[in-house]
Amino acid sequence: MKQFFAGFTSAVRAVVYVLTVVSGLGILFMMGVTCADILLRIAGHPIVGAYDIVKITGAISMGCALPYTTAVKGHVAIEFLFQKMSRPWRILVDTIARLLSMSLFGLLTWRCIEYGKALRLSGEATATLEIPTFWILYVMAFSCGVVVLIIFDHMIHPGKEMIKP
Repeated sequence: MKQFFAGFTSAVRAVVYVLTVVSGLGILFMMGVTCADILLRIAGHPIVGAYDIVKITGAISMGCALPYTTAVKGHVAIEFLFQKMSRPWRILVDTIARLLSMSLFGLLTWRCIEYGKALRLSGEATATLEIPTFWILYVMAFSCGVVVLIIFDHMIHPGKEMIKP
């Protein structure tokens, strides 16, 4: 069983690293498009659809960064109150919080998939470039699903982040 969980952690960690690279490249791409658009605007030839490109890339970058932030335990926590509790209460509160978090991100995964299906069926697209937007929700759903797996891993390995920042 220990070997299974070690493999599980390694697989999820690999997915997190890939999503982190996608997020970083997205941020670099947004910066490049924004800078190029500003310079080309000065020259009188702005990039058509720059807003659409930056908006889509921003959503993808944010969604893909969420698993990494969760894996390194980079979210804000209320440690002051938590440390005042006795050990059994901390374990109970931590377990409940993690189960609620898994439920929330599981719900977000499901709703993103459903909303993505609705956008695909309606043909929703960006205003200028008319890029279909349904796939963005599928990327978000995938990222939220990975967060569920990360929180599960944190429950298996309490007090330890999956990835060292």
